[in-house]
Amino acid sequence: MDPVRPATFGFRMPAEWEPHRACWMAYPHLAHEWGEAFEAARAEWIELARAIALEAGEALELLVPDEATARAVSDALHDVAEKRLHVMAYGDSWTRDTAPCFLLDEAGTLGAACFGFNGWGGKYLMPGDDRVASAIAATLGCRAFGVDLVCEGGALEVDGEGTLLTTRACLVDELRNPGRSREEIEAILGSALGVSKVIWLDATLENDHTDGHIDTLARFVRPGEVLCMAPSGDDDPNAAMLDDLAAQLAASVDAKGRKLRVHRIPSPGRITNDAGEVLAASYCNYYLGNDALVVPLYDSSWDGPVLEALRALFPERRVVGRSSRAIVSGGGAFHCITQQEPEAR
Repeated sequence: MDPVRPATFGFRMPAEWEPHRACWMAYPHLAHEWGEAFEAARAEWIELARAIALEAGEALELLVPDEATARAVSDALHDVAEKRLHVMAYGDSWTRDTAPCFLLDEAGTLGAACFGFNGWGGKYLMPGDDRVASAIAATLGCRAFGVDLVCEGGALEVDGEGTLLTTRACLVDELRNPGRSREEIEAILGSALGVSKVIWLDATLENDHTDGHIDTLARFVRPGEVLCMAPSGDDDPNAAMLDDLAAQLAASVDAKGRKLRVHRIPSPGRITNDAGEVLAASYCNYYLGNDALVVPLYDSSWDGPVLEALRALFPERRVVGRSSRAIVSGGGAFHCITQQEPEAR
């Protein structure tokens, strides 16, 4: 991989609302990682893939561990014409974090920023996950840039105009980037992703395995505008944090000098597993596709209201909900198990 910084060659990370060629996903195949939710999570994965293809209008690039699984997934998605199956070594389905962060240069040429990956600070190490980014870039034949920083894609939210949202906890972290200062990390992010302003936030959902990935907390709606969640119900486990996060965002200024306009959508409230443990459920963890926004639902009374709130914020796209009740038991939702590939020219 090319050790030169992508921004040197005019590469930048596009905003998620810019056109996609395809979406990359990896089929769940490690039963021990999912426990009793394994088959339900697989079924939700298939329904998400179908929604991205048929509702959002995107081609699918799907990782599978072997040929037998490739046939089974292909059969399950028999109604999806634009799909390719890739037999590849990988640990689990969290391609937002293991796949490359795709880039475009000024001519619209595709590139790939391949960050270091160490299992979310060593918590969940699975064979193959640290090689997924380079393997996908090689499959596409695009220019791959090795970035000397441990960073998961779920920690990064860009507006396509030079601004990056992230959290301190999952980057300025001794388990990921020991001895590195915020300033040093910020410089690397700028040169890797073509951003000029990093907005550092302090927030984490309760029991979030990722230590505060931004895609569970706040997302750009369009340049200068962000959304985050408001507490739902009297027992929302994240109520104080959500209000504090909204205040941090409202006080922030982007790369163009704009004070951020903050929109708030409901949170799912208290979502627990069968043992009563709080899950890090978030409606912010949607997938923003070409023609549709695909929103994770949790059998919450707030599922309906959040779809209406998001329709008001994204009038140019269909807003559809799909169950993520089993997937969230594994620690994430729809944004966590997808990675968009922008449309190159």
